[in-house]
Amino acid sequence: MTKETRLGSAMDVIPSTPSGVPRVLIVDDELTTRKLLAAMLGEAGVPCKTAAYAEEGLGILETESVNGVLSDLQMPGISGMVFLAEVRRRHRRLAFLMITGVDDIRVGIGAMKKGANVYLVKPLQVEIVMASLERALEKKRLEQEVENYREHLEERVKERTGQLETAFFQVERSYEDTLRALGAAIDLRDSETPGHSHRVTLYSAKIAKEFGATEHELKTIAMGAWLHDIGKLGIPDAILLKPGALTEQEWAIMRSHAQVGFDLIKRIPFLANAAEIILTHHERCDGSGYPRGLKTADIPIGARIFAVADTVDAMTSNRPYRSALSFEEAHDEIQRGSGGRYDTRVANVFLSITVESWKALRHSIEIPGSES
Repeated sequence: MTKETRLGSAMDVIPSTPSGVPRVLIVDDELTTRKLLAAMLGEAGVPCKTAAYAEEGLGILETESVNGVLSDLQMPGISGMVFLAEVRRRHRRLAFLMITGVDDIRVGIGAMKKGANVYLVKPLQVEIVMASLERALEKKRLEQEVENYREHLEERVKERTGQLETAFFQVERSYEDTLRALGAAIDLRDSETPGHSHRVTLYSAKIAKEFGATEHELKTIAMGAWLHDIGKLGIPDAILLKPGALTEQEWAIMRSHAQVGFDLIKRIPFLANAAEIILTHHERCDGSGYPRGLKTADIPIGARIFAVADTVDAMTSNRPYRSALSFEEAHDEIQRGSGGRYDTRVANVFLSITVESWKALRHSIEIPGSES
């Protein structure tokens, strides 16, 4: 292979620069060496620039487009090692070939550790210089390709992350729309207490937040509270809307709405965790609830929180058979039932929130768009 052919392949890996701009910088205090190297590279079609000392070389690198450096190790002023370190600090993408008359492997290892791509020992041989330059330029080209790939990959990851976040947001919005529609269907089906699902959801969330629930737990409790009565969609109108008292058989059917709701919701993946609250929302800590008569430890915490929120809303809402009671009366009821019907810790959290705060929350719900 001729010199021209060998360096031709090296030239292929050098980024194109405007005509006449040097591509390789030769730094050596010996004029003979500079001329020899320049002649070698020039014959192979590689444009060169030369410098007699390191300071001059650094100045050239600041103003010229250079892809590789061939530098002597021992020079007056700034040594080749210091020059190498400075080049690597300022121009890390350049190929760097260290040249020296000292045939000491330790010196070569030191140069390579500081960032030299090749270590050449004088007297220089044309074929070795050309092959070494080609390898050094190819190595830098590959390094640049890897860096470009990494940067491109980071951009792709960032782009894909943004797309996923948008998709997740759209899915969440879809979930929220579904929940709103289901809640509205429940309220329309059981029109005795309009807005009940909305209120118990906010009441439950407020208690849960004060209780120290995680964000995931808050979402589960809110979804369970919002859909707690979804099983009533399967209760016949003759029972659900009956104006008078229900018979024992009708009560049995009415109570089945907890199981019906659970069986319906547990099949929906994003609502599966809330299904347990729907099943147990009528359980009471003293075992007086239904459908299973569970006691405190066996009732999910979300259902225990809901039990307090549900009682408060039931007492403070108008019913066909009575007017709404005050939050003070609801406060006293929870206090009396603490440790019995209601979980003591949940009751204490509810009682720690002022009656004025509960009134303000109820008022915000009754004014559309004002709730936080």
